Amino acid sequence: MNPDHPKGLSKNYIPLFIFATTMGCLEAIVVVYVRELYYPDGFCFPLKILPQWLIGIEIVREFSTLAMLGAVAWISGKIFLKRLSVFLFIFGIWDIMYYLALKIFLNWPESLLTWDILFMIPITWIGPVLAPVICSALMIIMSLLFDYFQNRENIKQLRASEYFLLFGGAAIIYFTFTFDFGMILVKGNFLPHFFSMPNHPGFQEIMSTFTPTRFNWEIFTIGILLNCFGMILFVRRALKTKTDYDTTSN
Repeated sequence: MNPDHPKGLSKNYIPLFIFATTMGCLEAIVVVYVRELYYPDGFCFPLKILPQWLIGIEIVREFSTLAMLGAVAWISGKIFLKRLSVFLFIFGIWDIMYYLALKIFLNWPESLLTWDILFMIPITWIGPVLAPVICSALMIIMSLLFDYFQNRENIKQLRASEYFLLFGGAAIIYFTFTFDFGMILVKGNFLPHFFSMPNHPGFQEIMSTFTPTRFNWEIFTIGILLNCFGMILFVRRALKTKTDYDTTSN
């Protein structure tokens, strides 16, 4: 273990928590305004077709949010693993606080199984609120483990097998969130009209009656388990590094 490294977690996680919490509240406030305009009786499926220009603004807002989180993560460390741990931490806190704030402001969602629009980049993500909350909780745990072992055991990077499990699991989770809208695009042959889709009569007709009924929890769970296995490999390697160091020291 490097004696120059502080033991345990970085102290900057307190201001990062404050930043992510306030950003989640701000995000919820924006959504309150949007829902007051387009869903005054409460948000639910089927979705209302928003003007194409407004959808474009919403996508810019989402890109801006991700850029803000990424910028904070970038200036928080000099190596990729540190930046990744910070990004995962503030993303997870931000997302959970967003739903907590909506519950306070609007008494929504009704339950953790209430369906929501999660993202719109590059296509619409949907799922029960419980699913992104699980992802966010796992991201926070991952970030704290990354940071802890970076500082305590001087682990500076992930191995290829760990990358594969972590990002492979994330890809599977992404698939579960975008599957429903992906099928609508493919079956309706809307891909050639992707950038003008909100104005397409066929798309509007489908969306006027589309209500998700079943989330693919089985595939989602596979993605979560792959992430967990990746973290297990990382932690085992970090602990082995500590054991090897202690043996060498003695």
